[in-house]
Amino acid sequence: MRPFLTLCCGAVCSAALALPLAPGAGAAPAAAPRPAHSGELPGSTQSLPVAALGAPAPHPDSRDATAPAPQSLGLPARTVRPFSLLGVVWDDAAAELRGRVQVRTRATGRGDWSGWQDVQVHNDDAPDLGAAERRDSAVRGSTAPLWVGDSDAVQLRITPASRHRARAALPGGLRLELVDPGRPPRGVRGAPADPPAPLGPEAGAASAANAGLAPPGATEIPALDQAASTAGRPAEDGAPPGRTYAGPRPRIVTRAGWGADEQLREKAFTYTRTVRAAFVHHSGSGNNYDCAEAPSLIRAMYRFHVKSNHWRDIGYNFLIDRCGTVYEGRAGGVAKPVMGAHTLGFNTDSTGIAVLGTFTDDEPPQPAVDAIARLTAWKLGLHSVDPRATIQMLSGGGNRFPKGTKVPLHVISGHRDGFTTDCPGVHLYEKLAVTRLAAAALQGR
Repeated sequence: MRPFLTLCCGAVCSAALALPLAPGAGAAPAAAPRPAHSGELPGSTQSLPVAALGAPAPHPDSRDATAPAPQSLGLPARTVRPFSLLGVVWDDAAAELRGRVQVRTRATGRGDWSGWQDVQVHNDDAPDLGAAERRDSAVRGSTAPLWVGDSDAVQLRITPASRHRARAALPGGLRLELVDPGRPPRGVRGAPADPPAPLGPEAGAASAANAGLAPPGATEIPALDQAASTAGRPAEDGAPPGRTYAGPRPRIVTRAGWGADEQLREKAFTYTRTVRAAFVHHSGSGNNYDCAEAPSLIRAMYRFHVKSNHWRDIGYNFLIDRCGTVYEGRAGGVAKPVMGAHTLGFNTDSTGIAVLGTFTDDEPPQPAVDAIARLTAWKLGLHSVDPRATIQMLSGGGNRFPKGTKVPLHVISGHRDGFTTDCPGVHLYEKLAVTRLAAAALQGR
């Protein structure tokens, strides 16, 4: 029997050896204990190097008997420390993983294995080529993160897309990242109802960025009606006398509310000049979560973006769960023009909104669609932007528009409008035309 050995450095661990398991065979071993809540925000990442699984036999109808068969990569079934979200990363952020990525996971303590699930293969949610987070760190390429729920074993297989270009199809440095979001800290849904702990310097700075909207350490920014949202703002050109077009502010769960470990991110906030557009995404993390799990999913995604992708913070400016709850994303203040890492080439002067889920085959929940309209009506209204308008934006470089290209875009666009991608999924993308009208109506236009 081979031993299970884990080599750790800080919160990121690399499992060098593990005990292969036959899926479904025997009783599940006891899961490794999670760290007890100590007032600090827990969580961890296991980083497993991907290895060759062996080359399949050549296809009998192949005319080129000398052509190399594609070699599948992955990991055999193995037990690991508990985790809830996974994704595959590689060294070169500009490289593409041309192939199919599939995983199976085992529910912690139960021994039940899932069926094979596809991991969405893309690296299009990313910081711009000249962004600050690309200058000081080795930004990685990655798949979308997939939420699998509390699991203690995993199996991975990666199949190249081309039989004849297997080596070119798979980038170097492939690793499977397994993320444990940890237990929710005090004040987050499902956490002990103890008095909030004193704010550290990083948490204090993140909270202070929302000064005037909520008190220090607040777990949410309350909703405001339209009159309160527009109070004290000057009238806009084209509006009736004394009138400002702006939507009512939606309730927003703060970073403290979903349990962000503010020590993970870069300390400094980054801003752009204004907000001229909103890009709508789906997270690609699957639809197998309930709303009570959304804070954990966001904490896991945040850790994946920072520790696995090497971004400065979570990429999206806002996130929305299936119940329509809006969450603060990247730190810096929900009312400010925070520079995100969501639409490669168009992060400048835009805000990125991700609906938690995958909507390639499934319809987005209506509460989430309604929340997009509420959020964009308010956020774009802060900058006197009509949600029905079209604008020209300058591409910072991507796979659809070369750097320097002037691109006409809807003020509320889908990710695919600025980048060649399936995001935000065809079913969510089809809702955007109605969303623009709904957001404009909420602004009083």
